[in-house]
Amino acid sequence: MNAKLIMAIRIAFGLTILFFGCNKLFYFMDPPAPETKGAIYFLKALTSSKTMMLVAIVEVTAGISLLANKFAALMMVILMSISVNAFLYHIKLDPKNWFIGVSLLAMNVVMLYFYRDSYKELLQSK
Repeated sequence: MNAKLIMAIRIAFGLTILFFGCNKLFYFMDPPAPETKGAIYFLKALTSSKTMMLVAIVEVTAGISLLANKFAALMMVILMSISVNAFLYHIKLDPKNWFIGVSLLAMNVVMLYFYRDSYKELLQSK
């Protein structure tokens, strides 16, 4: 792929992740209200167990890392769990906002593909 396109995706992903992470920490914008009972219970469980705080810290750290272009390949692996969970949440519990989960997962997969050479040593059997 074109290096400028990859840089644009990395920066867009970094800004998106940083925005959502900061919003979880500082509450400057209200997230869309969940419409299903399952979504309400799920978000209450994540919030009361402080899991959302951990997700926010990971997102802020990863966003800064991506914007600085440091440890980007590692951040793609770490962010995959957050992207998959956001995708599943929006597809199953908040289908009205499905594009959020799909776009995060798509950016993560594209970046994982771009950094695929960084993972070759991890995937070799000994």
